[in-house]
Amino acid sequence: MTDEQPPADAPVIRVTAMPADVNPYGDMFGGWMMAQMDLAAGSVASRHCGGRAVTIAVDGMQFHRPVFVGDEVSVHARLIATGTTSMTIEVEAWRRGRHTSEACRVTQARFIFVAIGDDRRPRRVSPLEA
Repeated sequence: MTDEQPPADAPVIRVTAMPADVNPYGDMFGGWMMAQMDLAAGSVASRHCGGRAVTIAVDGMQFHRPVFVGDEVSVHARLIATGTTSMTIEVEAWRRGRHTSEACRVTQARFIFVAIGDDRRPRRVSPLEA
């Protein structure tokens, strides 16, 4: 048990870890977790810029604890900074065992997205509102 608490906001994505996504040792693949986080960050980025956004970098990816088959994974994402065309989204994933109410953080990272137009070129984004 930890003193950590999940973010108060609703998760962007909530999914159950399934057997097809585990490595030979029974833990979720790190790539599966990263994909869930990228999907959540992309949703936040697209909503902010009102259109298409692409991942250009992932910074500080840390895996704290494993995720197992049947765990409920909640991915929280929030916009923390904007540039001229870029958006930085803080993402963390929490797991909850299938038959418990206790949650723990399993992964965190910062995802950087760039808004792009129909021509696939970077376009301006609105500044982050305080």
